[in-house]
Amino acid sequence: MSEKKAPSKYPVNLLDTPFPMRGDLPKREPQWVKQWQDKKIYDKIRRASKGRPKFILHDGPPYANGDIHLGHAVNKILKDMIVKARSLAGFDAAYVPGWDCHGMPIEIQIEKQFGKHLPVREVQERARAYAAEQIERQKPNFKRLGVLGDWDNPYKTMNFSNEANELRALAKIMENGYVYRGLKPVNWCFDCGSALAEAEVEYKDKTDLAIDVGFAFAEPEKVAKAFGLPKLPHEDGHIVIWTTTPWTIPSNQALNVHPEVEYALVSTERGLLILASERVEDCLKTYGLHGDIVARTKGEALSLIRFRHPLSTADAGYERTSPVYLGDYVTTETGTGIVHSAPAYGVEDFVSCKAHGMSDADIRMPVLGDGHYQDSLPLFGGQSIWDANPQIVEALREAGTLFHSFKYTHSYMHCWRHKSPIIYRATNQWFAGMDVKPVDGAPGGGNTLREIALAGIEATEFFPAWGKQRLHNMIAHRPDWTLSRQRQWGVPMAFFVHRETGALHPRTPELLEAVAKRVETEGIEAWQTLDPVELLGDEAKDYVKNRDTLDVWFDSGTTHWHVLRGSHAHELGFPADLYLEGSDQHRGWFHSSLLTASMIDGRPPYKALLTHGFTVDGQGRKMSKSIGNTILPQDVADKLGAEIIRLWVASTDYSGELSISDEILKRVTEGYRRIRNTLRFLLSNLADYDHAKHALPADQWLEIDRYAVALAQSLQTEVLGHYDRYEFHPVVAKLQTFCSEDLGGFYLDILKDRLYTSAPDSPARRAAQNALYHITHGLLKLMAPFLSFTAEEAWQVFQPGNDTIFTETYYAYPDVAEGSRLLEKWYLLRTVRGDVTKALEEARAAEQIGSSLQAEVDVRVSGRKYEVLASLGDDLRFVLITSAAAVTQVATEADEGVMVTPSSHQKCERCWHYREDVGADAAHPTLCGRCVSNLFGSGEHRSAA
Repeated sequence: MSEKKAPSKYPVNLLDTPFPMRGDLPKREPQWVKQWQDKKIYDKIRRASKGRPKFILHDGPPYANGDIHLGHAVNKILKDMIVKARSLAGFDAAYVPGWDCHGMPIEIQIEKQFGKHLPVREVQERARAYAAEQIERQKPNFKRLGVLGDWDNPYKTMNFSNEANELRALAKIMENGYVYRGLKPVNWCFDCGSALAEAEVEYKDKTDLAIDVGFAFAEPEKVAKAFGLPKLPHEDGHIVIWTTTPWTIPSNQALNVHPEVEYALVSTERGLLILASERVEDCLKTYGLHGDIVARTKGEALSLIRFRHPLSTADAGYERTSPVYLGDYVTTETGTGIVHSAPAYGVEDFVSCKAHGMSDADIRMPVLGDGHYQDSLPLFGGQSIWDANPQIVEALREAGTLFHSFKYTHSYMHCWRHKSPIIYRATNQWFAGMDVKPVDGAPGGGNTLREIALAGIEATEFFPAWGKQRLHNMIAHRPDWTLSRQRQWGVPMAFFVHRETGALHPRTPELLEAVAKRVETEGIEAWQTLDPVELLGDEAKDYVKNRDTLDVWFDSGTTHWHVLRGSHAHELGFPADLYLEGSDQHRGWFHSSLLTASMIDGRPPYKALLTHGFTVDGQGRKMSKSIGNTILPQDVADKLGAEIIRLWVASTDYSGELSISDEILKRVTEGYRRIRNTLRFLLSNLADYDHAKHALPADQWLEIDRYAVALAQSLQTEVLGHYDRYEFHPVVAKLQTFCSEDLGGFYLDILKDRLYTSAPDSPARRAAQNALYHITHGLLKLMAPFLSFTAEEAWQVFQPGNDTIFTETYYAYPDVAEGSRLLEKWYLLRTVRGDVTKALEEARAAEQIGSSLQAEVDVRVSGRKYEVLASLGDDLRFVLITSAAAVTQVATEADEGVMVTPSSHQKCERCWHYREDVGADAAHPTLCGRCVSNLFGSGEHRSAA
């Protein structure tokens, strides 16, 4: 057994700390989460913040379904960092997490578990229980990330009070005149059996049959006149359209040409054809035809001429004609320059036909909500529209009106839930009109909803700035908002509609309030059980209850009403300072919230919007189970610690994609260890320091201590500026540089000699500890927003008995006289020190010296450098970490250099310096004079370092 090393009779001041070198984060972090919960730390933050100016970050609610993923972690950590940074900056910054609880995904889960034919009341009860279960499943994972908030009282869109206030928001926008009912093509998913919001639509490639189809001349004399001809060369002819949706041909009711485009009348083997002039050559080649242009005309000359339906010879049910309407949206980039119009299944088609006087009753709508044609449709009744596509093409071929067909791959609309293709489908829905002016006296100054929202965007601050144009473009070009859905698990559009006329009851706002009061105590289920007689009396026989539910985006889009000014008004308020979500929410929550607040208040519900990118792997690929590159936050927390996820989020520029991989996390972990080692050094060397006893005024510190504190203060000013602008990756970069270069590579490296070898209670050592105390105090608070677990752990060591760092505010450093002059002077010193270090490395490589303390240096410098170095006197050797250092003045920079000489003196056993006076005291033959004085005498005197 090896003998235990005997303690030195000349000890140095090596102290220990309960703050361990190894973080052991996966084990310790859950203990902190439990401690924060047990000690009700969030409540203590709330009490400490009372009376401060408010900062309101409103949590965009995640959906209450399934486990959290890495995107959730990024989002929640960013919010947590901002809330903590604002709280430390002296604001009352509450964080109320929320959940989005209604909607299709949960309804699908209930259908999977219990079948499709449950009574509505049972669907709602089971959906409510399922959502509650999912919230409790997600909540611990959010807490595990170190996110502090009102977890015991989150908002839920399914809480009775929130459901009731959502109805009141609906009443408000109705009173302001924005809501109307009408027939319009909306995004329709056959699998959902419902309309979809814009944010619920995604695009991916789909291969369809594209066809060129001829509509035979029905009015040849009008065609001749349009082309300036007395008569046609022969009366057989077709105007040819191109479409990628053959299933819409049975619903055709019009044709569209561009009024300013030139069209040609072409004579071919298949009779006369009308095509856009610039498409003639390509089309004839595609059709395998030869032809001569007989005449040309502008599109406007073709207006209202009628052509026969292409299936008119296939079945008498299609014996009808279609007029030509003018449309500026028609292009000649592809196809024939003529567009066929099925107004029930295209927004532009619908608008065009309505503008030309077509009534709702005239619009043909053979496609049912499940994607099948009505049984009564000639030739294709009862079939799925997708299955009917090839049969329609074949019927056109047999009718002699098909000119070409081929497989065409294009970007097409799909349901974000089912990943299945969707269509535009005209249905009677409730809308919020984008170009509707509100009633007199409503907020918004008499402008349309679109104008109010666009003005609101201009008044909003965006992080990053490009978000403004993106949201502006979406609002500027969006159609009216379809508010209604044909579902069961959602807030009802609790209207009473007249049986005969379809008109709303004249007391609708009052009735909505009556329903809201019932929902407040019974939930949305109250609408299902309500007998109209209870509210309408004798009128009940004339009215039916509307069965539609509100778009789930209206749920979250009105949280500014039913959360900020409703369920959590005591903690929050209106408007919010910040909404923060992924960049997809320009189309989603940011968008719906802007529209609802514009309708209710005439302004946005937020002062600023912050968007972050999506997570990708190390190769820039999206996370996908099929690729196998998904990384779960729970797995990282269990393996490396949630602190590593937090540091990764903070150190990544969130304005773009956030790359993550095992290699990236390894680098983050290494960076974390360096920060932790710095904290351990600071805390170790403060172990015998009591600020109440040992504090010294700054003018009694050594110059390098004043410099270090001035540098820390300068860093804090920069970091707080970044926090104010929600910039985190520069904060991490600057704090890491400060720890590794300013502290570890310079100040602490120099300080070790004074901390370890000076007398424990000497002014020089206490001055160093004063500086370390202030630096540690400031540093812990700066890193607390992102390294929350580590800052809290270190804080308990630094300020024992203090419950939490999160009730604190940023540190107020003591004034350091002439701080800017010190920063300039010591910047120059560090530059010279770099030259000296390089010279020492060269001497070590040449085997002239071992450690730098074996060296004596002569630094030859000119001008200001000489003044600065000479001002340190003998303390220069401590800055350079050599046993001796001299400064020689030279005339110019060209003469500058560093001379390194190996010391010829003995090495002091205690401080390891090579000094001439080692052994001068016979009682202590292995010590230098400085160590003898520090241990047994009055102690050395230092002024600079």
